[in-house]
Amino acid sequence: MRFVLLTWGSRGDVEPLAGLAVRLQEYGAKAVLCAPPDEEFQLLAERAGAQLVPLGPSVRSVVNNPKPPTREDALRLAPDLVAARFAVLPKLAQGAKAIVATGLMPAGARDVAEKLGIGYAFASFHTLGLPAEKTNELYLEALNTNRSAIGLPPVDDVRSHVRTEQSWLASDPTLWPADVDDVLQIGAWTLPDHRPLPADLEAFLDAGEPPVYVGFGSMAAHAPKDIARSTIEAARAHGRRVLLGRGWAELAAIDDRKDTFEIGEVNQQALFPRVATVIHHGGAGTTTTAAKAGTPQLVVPRLVDQPRWAARVAELGIGFAHQDPDPTLESLSAGLAVTLAPSTLARAQALAPTIDTDGTKRAAELLLS
Repeated sequence: MRFVLLTWGSRGDVEPLAGLAVRLQEYGAKAVLCAPPDEEFQLLAERAGAQLVPLGPSVRSVVNNPKPPTREDALRLAPDLVAARFAVLPKLAQGAKAIVATGLMPAGARDVAEKLGIGYAFASFHTLGLPAEKTNELYLEALNTNRSAIGLPPVDDVRSHVRTEQSWLASDPTLWPADVDDVLQIGAWTLPDHRPLPADLEAFLDAGEPPVYVGFGSMAAHAPKDIARSTIEAARAHGRRVLLGRGWAELAAIDDRKDTFEIGEVNQQALFPRVATVIHHGGAGTTTTAAKAGTPQLVVPRLVDQPRWAARVAELGIGFAHQDPDPTLESLSAGLAVTLAPSTLARAQALAPTIDTDGTKRAAELLLS
């Protein structure tokens, strides 16, 4: 039994599918990841023991520019992604039991599944998304053109067509409660990580009290200006050392003082329980990993669902939501005063055991039933 797991988006869209691939294989099924051709996504597929079939342009080539993508960029990208799915999926999904789609509006996946007569499921990691009229502007013409080419009738609304009558919400119900009627909440999807931390990182962690971690993942051009400097100086104002996750924004130390340590790709599941605060952009994966670790969070959201994750962290009392898009030394220092408080740590540690990261088990059982 074989499944095609499809996405196009950042690491936060790809890694959960790699986690589902691991779970499906534990049940004796085969899983193929169909995802952007970025090198780090290939490494995720290898960790999951799954084949990666590239689809579309690399995400870095789209987002790693001096300026964030524009509306015109989106109008060019959307039809290209639709065409790529119609080009790749018919052969790839032939003989599969189902296509599971996530990420940036996967228009084309359900249509190929319909043509092949196989199953289809759509999963999201939050309940926000493009409004129907915007989705149709980006995707409808390209979708119906490609549907017509394979003998399928047109659809009227891309968003409802892709989402189906009941999509899956792959998030923890405490961190992101289901707030719409057309979803089945099944818990967060995570890729188990058993990699040891590098020896030099272990040495840094052991050399003093828990540091503050700073990382903005795939944000690249969306990362706040001078965020490395302002977070390092804010942490120093509280007498804390800093772990600086370089990420796609290529964050770097501001001087050669020994209280700052730069890291690349590491096992965050092992790292986060050993830091005092996680400063991040509010992606679903980072928020869930930090919450599961019982570590307070200082969230500086940038776009889409991130303000909502930040607000929920603050509502639960497990961190601080920095909703101002232009953080400063003073504002970050104020946020750290909240996250470094013993009461915040106590709430984060109390919540940690309740965070549901077993959603891949439920998803696999639904797919295999």
